[in-house]
Parts: sequence; C-alpha cells; structure tokens
Amino acid sequence: MPQLPEPTPFPLDHLAELAVAAGHGARPALALREGTLNHNQLRQRVAMLAGWLATMVPEPGARVASWAAKGELTCLLPLAAARAGLVHVPVNPLLKRAQAAHILGDCGAKLLIGTGSRLASLEPGDVPAGCAAIGEAEALAAAEAAGRALGPSQADPHALAAILYTSGSTGRPKGVVLSHANMWLGAVSVAHYLGLAEDDVTLAVLPLSFDYGQNQLFSTWFAGGCVVPLDFLFPKDVAKACERHGVTTLAAVPPLWVQLTELDWPAEARAPLRRLTNSGGALTVDLVRSLRTMFPEARLFPMYGLTEAFRSTFLDPMLVDLHPTSMGKAIPFAEILVINDAGAVAADGEEGELVHCGPLVAQGYWQDPERTAERFKPAPAASTYGGMAVWSGDRVRRDADGLLYFAGRRDAMIKSAGNRISPQEIEDVAVATGLVAEAVALGVSDARLGQAVHLVVRGAGDEAARADLPKRLQRDLPNFMQPQHIHWRPSLPLNPNGKIDRTALQAELNKEYAA
Repeated sequence: MPQLPEPTPFPLDHLAELAVAAGHGARPALALREGTLNHNQLRQRVAMLAGWLATMVPEPGARVASWAAKGELTCLLPLAAARAGLVHVPVNPLLKRAQAAHILGDCGAKLLIGTGSRLASLEPGDVPAGCAAIGEAEALAAAEAAGRALGPSQADPHALAAILYTSGSTGRPKGVVLSHANMWLGAVSVAHYLGLAEDDVTLAVLPLSFDYGQNQLFSTWFAGGCVVPLDFLFPKDVAKACERHGVTTLAAVPPLWVQLTELDWPAEARAPLRRLTNSGGALTVDLVRSLRTMFPEARLFPMYGLTEAFRSTFLDPMLVDLHPTSMGKAIPFAEILVINDAGAVAADGEEGELVHCGPLVAQGYWQDPERTAERFKPAPAASTYGGMAVWSGDRVRRDADGLLYFAGRRDAMIKSAGNRISPQEIEDVAVATGLVAEAVALGVSDARLGQAVHLVVRGAGDEAARADLPKRLQRDLPNFMQPQHIHWRPSLPLNPNGKIDRTALQAELNKEYAA
C-alpha cells in the first residue's frame, strides 16, 4: 500500500484535475449509457456545468438540489456545484414527493435539477419561493450552449460544500452539513485503505445521495479510476454490469449481498473483482463465508460508518476469516474511542459508546442547533484531535487487539436494506391518514433486510381501513419505508408514565418472529 498522504484538504472540485495532472487524462473516468468520458472530458464537463451554475445561481453558498437517477448530471454536479461556490443537496431518487418537498424547503434550495417525471409529481408549494426547477437534460444542454467554463476554485476547504439528508430516530430527515475537507479527506482515506489505482473500475450501485454511495465517485476519481453508475432493477443486472465493464470494485449493503450470493455468477464477471466493500449493516458469519467462497480472489472489506462522521472503521481483509463479525479499526484520518457510561475510555471487553473524532466529523445539522447539540459534542479528554466529536449512539466493545464489535443501538432508528429509517416519520404518515389513532413503527430482525419494518396501529380495524391503509402508505412513503407487516390492535400497551410502551411491543414482536 502506498504511503498515506498528509491530511491536507483541498477544494472538492480539484478531484476533477488529479488524473489529468498525473498524465492519466485519456483513461476512462465515467462510463455512461451514452458513452464513456475520459478524465480530460470529465474535467471539461465539470468546468462547463460549473460555469452555467454560477450564472443561474450567483449567490455564493446557495443550495442546488438534484432529484434524479444516476447519470452524467448526478455524477458531475457534486464537483460542479463546489466549483461554482454552491452547496449541493442530492435528494434520494427513491423518495416520494412529500419527502422531497421537505428537503427542498428545509435547505432553502435556489435551484432544483431533476428527472421530468419527478418534477411533474411536485405540487404547488413544494418548491420554495425563488427556486427554479429544470430537467436534467435541459440543464446539461443549457450548460453546453452557454459555453462558460470555470477553472479550479480557490474555495476554503473548510467551507460548506454539501448537505446530505439522513433519517434519525425521530422526526423528518435532517441535513448533515459537509465541508470540502470532509469529503476530500474521505476520498483520500478510502482510496488509500482500499488500495484503489488508476486501472480500477468501480460499479456505483448505491444511491449517490448517501455518503457511502457518493464516496464511490470521489475515491475512485482521486485514484484516477473509472466509475460505472448503475440503477438496477434486478440483482442479475449487477452481475451483468460487472462482466460488461470488467468491474474491480463492488460496494453493497447486506441485503443486496444476500441476493448477489444467490446468483450464478459467470467466471467473466467474478474474475476482474479485486475488492468487495460492505456498510449499512453488519455481515453475518454465513454471508461472509458465502462471499469468500464465491469471490475467493477478491478482498472483502467490512466497514462501519454514519453520515455524521462519514466512515469510522474497516476490517482488514486479512482478518475477515478469523474475525467475521468485527467492525475492525479506525480508517485513516479518523480517531475512534469507546467511552463507557462513566465518561472514561472503556476497558478491553467493556461496552461503551462509539465516539468519532477528527477531520472527517461533519459540521452539524443544517439549521438545527438542538439536534446538533444532541449528537455533536466536545471530544472526550482522551482524544488526540479534540474539538467536536460525533457521539454515535452505537454501543461497541473493543477486544485486546483493538478490534471493535457492535453491541447495539441506543436509539430506536430502524436500519432496513441499508437505509436508516425514522420510526416517527412512518408513524406520522400512518396517523395522518385518519385510519388509525396511534401508530408505532419498529424494526424486527430479518435475514434478508437486516431489519424489517413492522407497524403496530390502534384503530377500528374494519375491513375498509385494513385494505386502505397499505395503499395510503404506498402513496405517501418511499418503498424502503413500507411496512412488511401491519398489526392492528384495539389498544396499545402503556408504560408507567402513560406513554406507549415501545419496549414491550418490541419484545412481543421479537418473540413472535424469532419462532
């Protein structure tokens, strides 16, 4: 592995310049359906899009949102917006109108670029006053026609560059504020520990609205490699793309890995793979064994992270067979501490909260000082970096060799198919239908999803309501938030404080579905 560069951040848009400066300009950088851009062309297209954005939105620091499937625009916009002095807000294309409207309003977007069908779904009042909405094809054509190219920016690396919206355990999605430095150093760190190089081909199957998905672009381009963005309908599409493009790097979440291990992979698809990476949930021992059997030549990187701190840990592939359930150790530029309930560094084997310190820590939540104060707190006294740290809420243990193991979560957030889901968001939508009086959303262990969403509701439960509720939820919630099971109850249990006893409901469902 080459020596790790110094943790010196640069403006994010400089990622478009690195491969050209290193003499790799003619190498492929972005493989699209309509053709492949090399690094020279990537650099030119970023400059052109940035020039148009600066004309459309001249206010420095203004928010530019994208709501579209993977393509040229969604891949280039993070760098182009940064070059234009703007803040990129990628909206998950799986979200429905109501969630997208919340994000647009919360961030105060001045420009929305999206797929025509998504823009057409918006209703009056969904787009903030003064925000223009334009189709992605129209935006690219307008940028090309304008012919204005911006050179590399001189932005302060610590200035705001992006807001990524993520669900918490309560309420609507909150915007995680990221600087140029956060994302630049994340790219350097991942490219280093994965050992990415200029001849690597990364298949980007994860949503670019996730930090894990977006980093596939940044780390690959930092190394001078090529990204193949893919929105797939069926798992077999992933295997076909690996064969077609000679993919060397494949990132996924556990439920997708389960589906991929059930496929009959042709040798031509498996042979080029050099590394497999996992985050968004822990791999089971059986899944690790399946992946190691199917892809014996590929190095397997189990990883752990959270948007507020980008990535925290990875497990050295050399240790995967011996420690398949470990989260590993801190990634480069991250300092990971385990803090016990007394506020001290936990002893080996003692459970504590995972605390993430260092330059990968985000800047807080967008215009939300209350929730920022809950998660972003001063670093423990034992921290080398000091400053603000992310107190994750995740409980872990560290063994005598320094390897970390996940013990559980402190809050009620549901993690299903790699998505972090707010129970309250589901509950609010259910109650808003008028079909139920109360609702509780819970995550129940599921072999394929990690956790399946179960919704326990109190209501009349007549035949019409039971038939209508799933339809209303399907209309108002994205697919990954849909309950797998809806449980109708005449009453819900209460705790001594008179609140719904979520713990009792959770225990009841865990017992029922463990059988």
